Amino acid sequence: MMVTAVFGGTFDPVHLGHLKLAHEIFLKLDASVVLVPCRIPPHRPQPVASAEQRLAMLQLALADEAHVIVDDCELHRDGPSFTVDTLRTYRARLGAQAPLVFVMGVDAFLTLPTWEQWQSLTDLAHLLVLGRPGYEFSLSGELKNWAAPRLTADIDDLSRSPRGLIHHTVLLEMPVSASQIRQRLADGLDVDDWLPGAVLRYIRDEQLYLPVKAG
Repeated sequence: MMVTAVFGGTFDPVHLGHLKLAHEIFLKLDASVVLVPCRIPPHRPQPVASAEQRLAMLQLALADEAHVIVDDCELHRDGPSFTVDTLRTYRARLGAQAPLVFVMGVDAFLTLPTWEQWQSLTDLAHLLVLGRPGYEFSLSGELKNWAAPRLTADIDDLSRSPRGLIHHTVLLEMPVSASQIRQRLADGLDVDDWLPGAVLRYIRDEQLYLPVKAG
């Protein structure tokens, strides 16, 4: 049965690092990868670009992608974009037996006990935790006790059952972040190597991420 991998974020803006990770996830899991932009992130500053602008950039970035799509389900919900609500939506769509994977960075995973109904996440999906090269995956306290019986070293286990497991892996990624891109754009510096061409043209047309003028 096809694996669905949900990759959430603000995507402010979407960049080539996001697309590379999505492609790596597709290769690792043979999955349909879905990028889900959040409307109101509960655990980080609010995006600079509007929800509509971030969705438009994702649609442009993924126009020629065969295995990666965008889903705007979180943009239609009021209030904070809680992951547990999104996974409930996907579980209802896919049915009880389809493998569902939620993709998250290791930094986000370590803050999981602050998330809404965080212990319910593995009742709905597997968690694929993306680490960084040279970063030690070390858990402690409540998170360690909860995660320990769910950890698997074999990523293929995520496609053999619908939910319930946690796998940590290190994928190749571009050393770039959306915040770096926004800062470089605000400073008038080049970002051509970090953004899809269509996204960069959209940013320029919409005059996004410009320096704030004093007075």
